[in-house]
Amino acid sequence: MKRLFLFLSLLGTTWLGAVAQTNFWLGADISGTTALEARGQQLYNAAGEPRENTQLMKELGLNAIRLRVWVNPKEGFCRPDDVLLMAQRAKALGMELMIDFHYSDWWADPGQQNIPAAWKEMSYDEMRQALAEHTRSTLQLLKTNGINVRWVQVGNETTNGFLWPMGRASENMAQYAGLTQAGYEAVKQVYPDAQVIIHLDQARDPKRYDFIFDGLKAHGAKWDVIGVSIYPYWDQREKKEKNDRGTLKHALKNMRRVVKKYDTPVMVVETGYEVARPAEGKQFIGQLIDECKKMDGKCLGVFYWAPELEHHYPLGAFKNGRPTAIMEAFTEAATQK
Repeated sequence: MKRLFLFLSLLGTTWLGAVAQTNFWLGADISGTTALEARGQQLYNAAGEPRENTQLMKELGLNAIRLRVWVNPKEGFCRPDDVLLMAQRAKALGMELMIDFHYSDWWADPGQQNIPAAWKEMSYDEMRQALAEHTRSTLQLLKTNGINVRWVQVGNETTNGFLWPMGRASENMAQYAGLTQAGYEAVKQVYPDAQVIIHLDQARDPKRYDFIFDGLKAHGAKWDVIGVSIYPYWDQREKKEKNDRGTLKHALKNMRRVVKKYDTPVMVVETGYEVARPAEGKQFIGQLIDECKKMDGKCLGVFYWAPELEHHYPLGAFKNGRPTAIMEAFTEAATQK
């Protein structure tokens, strides 16, 4: 998300597994774990006992982890070898893994989808090959080290495509679709059973979902799951919704709609709430999880974005290195049958 970047600057479809969908996935994106550790920051459980981030997520009831991949990040965090390190921790704890390819050297979101420096002079065909090779080699590194990947995002919040201007959907839908299909095929070559996710922001807005998924379908690109972001804070800041209830109502309505229209399951791959309002946050996340569970297996799960992140980012779920009441929504959901 562009908003996230600003805060941090201050510092063709298939139903894979739909017949027997028995698990509801409770997850978190904790891609910043190794960067946090490099800064010497320690996390604690509610009792004040020191914990590594992945272990803490497990103790809070989460059963899945999401990790982003950057192509050649300046500081080295979130490049493939760093992702492997974090993935090995998730594997050791029996947690499922989602890999989120940004196809950039830095943040990719609706406001920025920058081509990696090493790819800038490439033609469209060369870019497709580079994207496919980056996808394959990253996933092969994980597979060679015994990591199972259950889901793979081909792009992050690609509301207007990615790899701009080449893959800007509003100008070059065919090229965005072709790049997306190259990523889809690369995923299946390494992990044939992994579900490929196409992820957009603002789940409340049906127009952006029709624009991207109608476009991808028209140009023959495939996906397995539609990923959504749900952030009541940003909806209200941007005057898209008046309150949390509006975000939840309209997001759920649109999610049910796209499930029917595209015959595709959905997943909340990003959500978050103001950490300054933990009681309200627990209520919102709890309601979101409950409503998603009611979608007859057509919503696969809910992932919180960077719960451990504090200070300049307002939508984490920790205070003073400890989980707030927001995370209790996941703990309580994990104990429900």
